[in-house]
Amino acid sequence: MTKHILLICGAGASSGFMAASARKAAKKAAKDFDIKAKSESELYDSLGSADLLLVAPHLKYMIEEVKTACEQNGTKYGIIPQKVYGSLNGVDLINFAEKILEEDNGNEKSRS
Repeated sequence: MTKHILLICGAGASSGFMAASARKAAKKAAKDFDIKAKSESELYDSLGSADLLLVAPHLKYMIEEVKTACEQNGTKYGIIPQKVYGSLNGVDLINFAEKILEEDNGNEKSRS
């Protein structure tokens, strides 16, 4: 079953690069992930179809607002570690996403 992962950042550009890297890594690892990037202004329009929301590290100030929206929607969430985001490391992002998706709840994951 396809897991839908939504990445958000300020304008959607850097998360777009991160999503492209993660899609490539997921394909290579034969993971059934649909990974999309959106700007923070598109978050609420896109959240309904997401299994997992990953927030760019520079938007961590939004986590309480995001947490509430995700809990109401049944969506897991986390803050992408700065090391992963800064290097656009798709493999590490996929590993981070899998850890959150495997958990029983959507507790914030901000470890790096």
